[in-house]
Amino acid sequence: MSDPEFAVISSIFTLGGLLGALCAGPISTSYGRLLPMRLTTLFFIIGSGLEAVATNIPVIAIGRLLSGVGAGASLVIVPLYIAEVAPPRERGLFGVMTQITINVGLLLTQTLGYLLDKGSQWRIVLATGAGIALVQAIGLLFIPETPAWMAANRDPQKALQLLQRIRGRSTDIDDEVQTWGADIPGNAIEAEGLLNQAEVSSRRGSSTSKASNKSISHVGFFQVARDPLYRPAIIAVVGVMFAQQLCGINSVMMYSVSLLTPVFPTSSGLLTIFISVVNLLATILGAPLADRLGRKTCLLLSISGMGISSTCLALSMLFEIKILAAIAVLSFVAFFAVGLGPIPFMLASELVGQEAKGATQSWALAANWIFTFCVAQFFPIINLALGGKGWVYFIFAGLALLSGIFVTWRVPETRGKKDVDEVWGRVRRID
Repeated sequence: MSDPEFAVISSIFTLGGLLGALCAGPISTSYGRLLPMRLTTLFFIIGSGLEAVATNIPVIAIGRLLSGVGAGASLVIVPLYIAEVAPPRERGLFGVMTQITINVGLLLTQTLGYLLDKGSQWRIVLATGAGIALVQAIGLLFIPETPAWMAANRDPQKALQLLQRIRGRSTDIDDEVQTWGADIPGNAIEAEGLLNQAEVSSRRGSSTSKASNKSISHVGFFQVARDPLYRPAIIAVVGVMFAQQLCGINSVMMYSVSLLTPVFPTSSGLLTIFISVVNLLATILGAPLADRLGRKTCLLLSISGMGISSTCLALSMLFEIKILAAIAVLSFVAFFAVGLGPIPFMLASELVGQEAKGATQSWALAANWIFTFCVAQFFPIINLALGGKGWVYFIFAGLALLSGIFVTWRVPETRGKKDVDEVWGRVRRID
């Protein structure tokens, strides 16, 4: 491929991701979380398959576009699904699993790329993506819709039964059911009675009638930004996605090999794998922190660490201190993994009610893809304009400072909060 062709192949994935993120929210709100998750596997299978067998640029570009659509949609839907099926007290831990599995995928891909780098073996790497997607498609046939979405849109009684089955027959689900809404039949007596159909049949009939008459509104992509009730959440999630990308993680990943090679004289492929291992281990070790310290605290810890690492990286490049550059790169990746990596994907499902989660998640991921593109497109240009001596990392340090101020000011803590009214300190209105 020529350089322009390679640029198209690289960037078109981002375009597909943006398209998938914009479409996934409305679909998941109207049709549930499970159906669009299953649809994403088709995009992965077809996209990776086309890339693996491509014999010209247009075919591989179409494959990359379809794979990007699947990736963008998945990053909207999967965190929503996880948040709605995870036990409330461990929602942060389960939410980190999105980022952990992304890192596992990166590590697997880079390892395959290192091992299969001869001739046309790269096709095997891409075909592996289609194979994994096929396994995922089969697995998704055996998982249920989320009880929260089902209660709000289809069958509250079945949702209660499903939640009780997921949590275990001996688990009290009353508190969790109450967060679904006042008109959902979620009192403790009825929830326990679902395990004994004969005992509560008369009560259930009246409750189902009441629930079926309830009109659940769905808030659209543009409506959620215009509505004063949801606008603070949109500002919060877009700002956090700004921080995730504009603190410089992709720039560090781009240049990490060249920065580490003088300190660790080995092949670039092995260095890339090493960095991915560090990222994965840091994400796993930091997984419990979201529930122990809180989302906001983890974000501020992550931003502070990345800002300091950016400053150290800039100084190491200006004064050619190789060991400081290596330490700065590794600490940068580690601090990203404990906060800005996983937590932004959780927040959209914790800052708004059920009716607006899909649209809010679409805003979050659309912002993510746009800011990712901006860093990939303009970082090399700015770095070159500043002489390529590390001055650009002072800019990232400054952006980290602004991000920390924003998170302190506009992002509420969601750990331990039962519902969005408690998150935002609002008094619930009962009509």
